[in-house]
Amino acid sequence: MNDNNIVLPKFYSEIKKDSEAISFSMPSDLQTGSLLRTLITTKKDGHFLELGTGTGLSLAWMIEGMNGNANLISIDNSSEYQSIAKKYFQESNVSFVCEDAEQWILNYKDSKFDLIFADAWPGKYVVLEETLNLLNSGGIYLIDDMLPQPNWPNDHDKNVDILIQDLEKRKDIQLTKMNWSTGLILITKI
Repeated sequence: MNDNNIVLPKFYSEIKKDSEAISFSMPSDLQTGSLLRTLITTKKDGHFLELGTGTGLSLAWMIEGMNGNANLISIDNSSEYQSIAKKYFQESNVSFVCEDAEQWILNYKDSKFDLIFADAWPGKYVVLEETLNLLNSGGIYLIDDMLPQPNWPNDHDKNVDILIQDLEKRKDIQLTKMNWSTGLILITKI
């Protein structure tokens, strides 16, 4: 089995080219994207949240897994990065929010989510409890970059270790740690 033989979503190549033009160095990898597309597809008419739009590389996978009745909120604090995603995705079922995700999470009071992809500091290393509280029972929470990455700041491995230990202690989730892709943790809320 070759897990690198992956069909790319619409606009992926164009977004990647635009991302490289602005030296965006934090893309999700293809395997994470492919898994996201598959997980999104399991939640028909789902309500989804992406923490860390970046330039839209992971968003491309998520949108491709959505049906017409699903909706997605994608948050980033960089309008420069998010403008690339907006250039390609004007779907009415995708809402872009350009603000600090930590504050957004703390202030959000609307419907819970069927899937949250936390690809940013907020929702993963800060306000984790509040983020997990935004999940429906049976909802999916996915985080990546749990294996050492070249763009990690010094001593970031300690943050990752603490996060994993905290998640392993929880009784309100089921989790699977995957030594695959960039290091993924897949969680389902009980």
